[in-house]
Amino acid sequence: MIYHQAIIVGGGLAGLRAAIELTRRGIDTAIVSKVHPLRSHTVAAQGGINVSIGNNPLAVSDNPETHAFDTIKGSDYLADQGAVLKMCRMGPGLVYEMEHWGCPFSRNEDGRISQRPFGGADFPRTCYAADRTGHALLNTIFERSVYHGITVYSEYLVTSLAVDNGTCYGLIALDMKTGGLEPFSSDAVIFATGGAGRLYGKSTNALINTGMGLAVPYQAGVPLKDMEFIQFHPTTLFGTNILVSEGARGEGAYLLNRRGERFLAGYEDSKEKMELSPRDIVARNMVREMEKGGGFEGGYIHLDLRHLGKERIEERLPGIRELSMKFAGIDPEMEPIPVQPGQHYTMGGIDTDAEGKTAIKGLFAAGECACVSVHGANRLGGNSLLEALVFGAIAGEGAASYIKGNEKTRGEGMVLDALKREEEEIKSLMVSAGKERVPELWEELNRVMDYNVGIFREERSLKEGLDKVRELKERSKDLALSYKGKHFNYELYWGLELKGSLDVAETVIIGALERRESRGSHFRRDYPLRNDRSFLRHSIVKYTEEEPSLIYRDVDVSLFEPKERRY
Repeated sequence: MIYHQAIIVGGGLAGLRAAIELTRRGIDTAIVSKVHPLRSHTVAAQGGINVSIGNNPLAVSDNPETHAFDTIKGSDYLADQGAVLKMCRMGPGLVYEMEHWGCPFSRNEDGRISQRPFGGADFPRTCYAADRTGHALLNTIFERSVYHGITVYSEYLVTSLAVDNGTCYGLIALDMKTGGLEPFSSDAVIFATGGAGRLYGKSTNALINTGMGLAVPYQAGVPLKDMEFIQFHPTTLFGTNILVSEGARGEGAYLLNRRGERFLAGYEDSKEKMELSPRDIVARNMVREMEKGGGFEGGYIHLDLRHLGKERIEERLPGIRELSMKFAGIDPEMEPIPVQPGQHYTMGGIDTDAEGKTAIKGLFAAGECACVSVHGANRLGGNSLLEALVFGAIAGEGAASYIKGNEKTRGEGMVLDALKREEEEIKSLMVSAGKERVPELWEELNRVMDYNVGIFREERSLKEGLDKVRELKERSKDLALSYKGKHFNYELYWGLELKGSLDVAETVIIGALERRESRGSHFRRDYPLRNDRSFLRHSIVKYTEEEPSLIYRDVDVSLFEPKERRY
């Protein structure tokens, strides 16, 4: 059995920042990850990270309070306001820390970190490294983790937690290399596994973002919060759904309909900020424009960068140009890019407080897999990397304090019990002669989420989607694998992921069905107005063997009174 004082599940920005914080405090720490940390989904973040440091001439009066208000307004007032302010106040120091560790941010002529405009913000506060900000941050912080000597277990899929009497004692993980299950004993566990984008077929997310990192704590007794709030990014590359950064619009790119018009001017909620309106508003108005016949055949809109000029595109958006040329055969210096909305971010997640704590003692969560909530119903671009840094550090600090302040006995017995349960589950799947196959069920799940739980929702389609997901859950009990080998058995891997993803998909639809209003990314055609009287509350879904239970919890509105969301 492997033992470390602290184990972090996930090796992206949040996980690595938590690991560094623990190690600084003298805690023996290890990371367990499905992929090498440098293959984590953080590497795909493009546009930037928001902090109020006032390096842009138009942002000299920016401060954490204005950043917090923009974030809360952008969340359609569902974010917990104290947590948002905490994030915005801690952010500048952590970004400067990354700079001092060697992160190659783009610079102003005076040498300070450059900042560009992003949607929903009153000031240009998004720090960036061209359009590869996540790549720059992740490589920098991984180098720092190597300096600290943090142990990394790559290519391990965490399948369950060892929990007894409300306390976490470790976890069980499938070693992809050997096909064996490995028990890990630990005094504290932090989940930092990213989102659940691959519930959807049309997604910007990496294939590793299946939601398994939400499913494991959920099945162990931690509720999921606000799962109905799924962000659809307005600009993904038509045909592949590869992300086209909001940085493009931050630099001044236009969205054009088939008549060459900047159509966002024709919609009440986007006519003021235009392309720099929040993502949920831009995505909805793109769909509305296409429904009115303003889109191109196949279902896309043009993103036009040509007026920015060759020099600016190649200096600030080189990654977007490269992706467009490789995957669409288009040079954005010469032609507009065909884009369509696609699933991008999971606002909901593992229910935590502002210290990263969950309902289980010794279990913490941070980053996209967690829901504090600092994004509420809609995340502003540039706030996800910030959340990962801030709450990664906070969760690491909290786990260190928990470890030092508790005389918790080592729980090898509980870990071994969990190991036996997982061994039985995998043995059953490996010998099954069932008629269902993993790829077919995954394709059906993706179709259901794309067509029944998309940008626009209504009761009939949501009920159909819920029935279909529950049918898929039942059919998944009759899964059989065509490959019985142990080493790198990806059919087994995807089969285990499927069961977790189906549980998570069910929570998304339950939350969407019961939230009879429109707020942020959740838009109900049959309930098109926001309803603060009934739904200024977080949805909390708890796992049971029969079917999930749903309750609501009040939102922290201690700083700003909810108002009409105008831009």
